[in-house]
Amino acid sequence: MDYRTKPILLGLLAITVVSLADAHVNTTSTAVGNCSSEASPCKEGIILPMWKPQGNLSRGDKIARATVYMVVLIYLFLGVSIIADRFMAAIEVITSKEKDIIVKRKDGTTQVVSVRIWNETVSNLTLMALGSSAPEILLSIIEVCGNNFDAGELGPGTIVGSAAFNLFIIIAICVLVVPKNEVRRIKHLRVFFITATWSIFAYLWLYFILSVNSYGVVDIWEAVLTFIFFPITVLTAYIADKKLLVYKFLSKKYAPGGRNITVPSDGKHDVELADGKVNPLTEEMIAHGGDQTDVQEFEEHKQDFVSILRELKKKHPNMDHKTLNEMAEYEVLNKGPKSRAFYRMQATRTLTGGGNVIKKAKLEKIADMIEEKPEIQHDDNCTRIFFQPSQYTVMENVGSFTVTVTREGGNLGQVCLVDYFTENGTATAGEDYIATSGTLKFLPYEKHKQFEVTVLDDDVFEEDEHFYIHLKNPRLQKANESYSSLANEVTLSQPSMATVMIIDDDHPGIFHFETSEMTVNENVGEAQVKVVRSSGARGTVKIPYFATDGKAKRGLDYELVGDHVIFENDQTEQFIKVRIIDDEEYEKSENFLLYLGEPILLKTSKGKKRREDEDEAKAAPDIDDVPDSGKPRLGDCNAISIHIKESQEFKSTVDKLMKKANVSNMVSTSSWREQFLEAVTVSSEQPGDENDLEEDIEAEEKLPSCLDYIMHFLTLFWKLIFACVPPTDYCGGWACFYVSVIGIGFLTAIIGDVASSFGCTIGLKDSITAISFVALGTSVPDTFASKVAAVNDRYADSSIGNVTGSNAVNVFLGIGIAWTIAAIYHASHGNKFYVNPGDLAMSVTVFCVMALLAIAIMMLRRLPVVGGELGGPTKLKYATAVVMIIFWLNYLVISSLVTYCYIPGF
Repeated sequence: MDYRTKPILLGLLAITVVSLADAHVNTTSTAVGNCSSEASPCKEGIILPMWKPQGNLSRGDKIARATVYMVVLIYLFLGVSIIADRFMAAIEVITSKEKDIIVKRKDGTTQVVSVRIWNETVSNLTLMALGSSAPEILLSIIEVCGNNFDAGELGPGTIVGSAAFNLFIIIAICVLVVPKNEVRRIKHLRVFFITATWSIFAYLWLYFILSVNSYGVVDIWEAVLTFIFFPITVLTAYIADKKLLVYKFLSKKYAPGGRNITVPSDGKHDVELADGKVNPLTEEMIAHGGDQTDVQEFEEHKQDFVSILRELKKKHPNMDHKTLNEMAEYEVLNKGPKSRAFYRMQATRTLTGGGNVIKKAKLEKIADMIEEKPEIQHDDNCTRIFFQPSQYTVMENVGSFTVTVTREGGNLGQVCLVDYFTENGTATAGEDYIATSGTLKFLPYEKHKQFEVTVLDDDVFEEDEHFYIHLKNPRLQKANESYSSLANEVTLSQPSMATVMIIDDDHPGIFHFETSEMTVNENVGEAQVKVVRSSGARGTVKIPYFATDGKAKRGLDYELVGDHVIFENDQTEQFIKVRIIDDEEYEKSENFLLYLGEPILLKTSKGKKRREDEDEAKAAPDIDDVPDSGKPRLGDCNAISIHIKESQEFKSTVDKLMKKANVSNMVSTSSWREQFLEAVTVSSEQPGDENDLEEDIEAEEKLPSCLDYIMHFLTLFWKLIFACVPPTDYCGGWACFYVSVIGIGFLTAIIGDVASSFGCTIGLKDSITAISFVALGTSVPDTFASKVAAVNDRYADSSIGNVTGSNAVNVFLGIGIAWTIAAIYHASHGNKFYVNPGDLAMSVTVFCVMALLAIAIMMLRRLPVVGGELGGPTKLKYATAVVMIIFWLNYLVISSLVTYCYIPGF
C-alpha cells in the first residue's frame, strides 16, 4: 500500500471508530466524583464561525458534518505540511552555513577545514525541533490567546498526544523498516540520554505544578521556569555533545578501523587512526585553538566520500572518469548524512506529488573537476615560426641529423623566409660540430622545413657538450605589391632557439638519476624513474637497483618491477619501473628511497661479452684489461627519494564533493519564479536510495503516476499560495523562516477551530480529539520522515534520536510560552491562572511511565543480542514494535477512560 494513501484511510477509519464511540457515549452516563462524561460544548472558533444549527441533529447529520470536518482537517494538515516544507527549507539553509577554519600544520603548511557554523545538537533542539513541532507549539499559544487567556484542552493535549505518538509509534515503525540483518545505533548517545531525561522531566514538571505544588493554579514563576527549561535543555545537551565540564574527565574509547581510516565508536565520534593515534589533523587543529568535534566531523565526512569513491572504482574499474564522478556525487547526495529537516521535506514533497528532493536533473556535471591549464592565445592573423622540437640529444658518432622548423597561423598561402645559425656552447665549432647557417623558405601551405647539422666524432673521452641553433629575421617574400598588401605579419615564436646535446660515446658512461627527489600520484599505476647515462655511451651496461622503505612500505604502497636495467650500446637513458599501489588515501604523504647499484659492463662496443659463469660483481677476463678510467661508474645522484602523494584528481574529486554535498543546495530557491514553476510541476517519485545506483543514473525519468497527479492537484492550491513565501536565498533564509511561521500559525488557528467543531459534533472532548486526531495529523510527516531516515542513515539519530528532544521542546516552548502569557495577563488583572489538572495530569503520568519503559527497551536493544536501537533479528523487531504499539494504545485508552469518568483522575 502506498504510504500516500494512509492518511486518507486513517481518516476514514477514524470516522468509523469515533461514530461507534459516540453511540456508546450517548447511551452511557457515568460520573466519578465531579467528573463529567459530557462532550466539549460547541463554541465559536477563533477564526471560523460555529456551524449552525447545533441542537437536535440526527445521526445522519452528525456523520455528514463529521465527514466534512474530517476532510477539511486532512486538507488543512496537507496545507500545514506544505508550508512546513518551506519552513524546513529555510531552516536547512540557515543551519547548513559553513565557515572555513585554517589549520596550521607543524611543518608550516596550512589546511582549510570547512565546518558548520551551527552546532548539530543546538540546531536539532532549536530550529529543527521548532520546525517539526511548530503546529503543536503555535496551536497551544493561539488557543490561549484566542480564549481570553484561559486554559484550553486542545493545545496541551495535542502536545502530550503528539509526544506519545512520536515516542511509541515512530519508534515502532523505524524498528520494523530497517533492512533485514541490519541495525541502527544512536550515535550521540550522551545527547540522547540528556534529551530523554529532559523529555520525561518536562511532563513530570507539568504534573508537579498542576497537581502537587498548587492544585489547578499556574503561577507566573512556574510558567516562566517552564520556558527557561528550554535553553537549559539546549545548554546541557551542548555540554554533553562537546564533552565539556565533567565529560572532559571521562575516558575516551576509540574503535580502530581500517588502515588510516577514521571510525566513530559507540556514538563517540572520536577520530583515530589504525595505529591508535588520533588523526594528526585533529591534533594540529586542537593545538591551534580549533574545535575537536568540528574537525572530527570534517574528517569523518571526508572519509565517507573517500569510501564511496573507492567502492565505485572497485565496482566499475573500466568506467570513464566523468560518469564515475557523476555517480559518486549522486551517491554522496543521496546516501550521505542528512538532517531531520531534509527528511521532513522529502516526506512532504513525495506525499504531495513533488517527487524526491534530490533529482538527477539537479546534479551538476563534474567535468570541470580537473582544472585544465589555459591555452596560450595567439593572433591567428600572424604567422609564427619556431623550432619543433627545441631539444636534441645525439651521440657523438651520429654524423648528421635533421632539425625541424615549423610555422603556424596567418596566411599559409604566402611564402615565408627565416634565417638560422649555430652558436657555441660547451661544444666548439670545428672540433665537435660543423658550424652552419642559412635561410629556410616556406612555400605556400608548407608548414615544416628541415636542415641538417653535422657532429664530429673522435676517439678522445670527453664530457657531454652542447651547442645552440638560433632563428632570426623572419619575413615574407614580396613577389609583387598586390600580393604584399594582402600578406600578414610574420614573427618568431617560442622556442626560437634549439639546444643540441652531444653525448660522448668513447666511455661506458656515468650513471645517475636526473634529480634526487621525485613525486608521483598514488593512482599513477606504474611510475617510471629515469636513469641517465652521461659522459659516454659505449658498451652494454647492467645497472642493478634496490629500495629501502620510508613511510611507504614495500608490498603495501609500492613494488619494484625487476631488480636491474640494461643500457645497450649508445643508449643514454633507461627507466626503472615501480608499481604504485593505489589505496586512495586523502592527503597521503609517504616516501621510500631508490638506490642504484654498481654498474656492470656486460659487453664492449667491439663485441666482447662477459662470461656468464662468473659472478656478476666481477669483470670477465676478456674485459679485465679495461682501465679503471674506462669503466662505467655511478654519478653523484645515485639515490632518489620518491614521494607518493594522493592523486590530485582523487583529492580534487573529494574536495569538490565535500563542497557540493550540502543538501541545502538542493532544497534552496533563489527566486519566486523558481518556486512557482516548482509548484505547478508534477513529478514522479524518482528512483531513490532503495534502488541500485547504476539504475538510478541510467534510468530515464519515470512519468508521474495517476496518484502523483491526484495528490498534486489536491494540493495545488496550497502550493501556489505558499509559493509566495520569500525564497530561501533572501536574507540567508530568515525571510522565508519568519513568513513561514506566520503561515503555519494562521493554518494552525483554523485547525484548532475545525478540530474542536469536529469533536463536539461526534461527542468527543477536546482533550481526546487532541491526543488522537490532531496529534496524529501533525505527526504524519514526521513519521514518514523518520521512516526514510531509518532506512537510509547509518545511525538512528535522525529517525528516533531527535524524538526525545522534540518532545521536551514541545512542552517548554508550547506550554511554557502560552502559560507565561496567560499567567502574566491574569496576574495583571488581579486573578489567578487556573488549569484543570484532571485529564492532563493523568495523561502525563501514563505517558511518563510508558516512556520510561520504552527508553529502557531501546537501551536493552543495544546489547550484543540485537546490537542497536533499530532493526536486528526479525522476531525481536516485531516484538519491539508490538510492545510500542501496545504502549500507545494503553495511553489512549487510559486517558480516554479518565476523561469520560470511567476511572478517577488525579
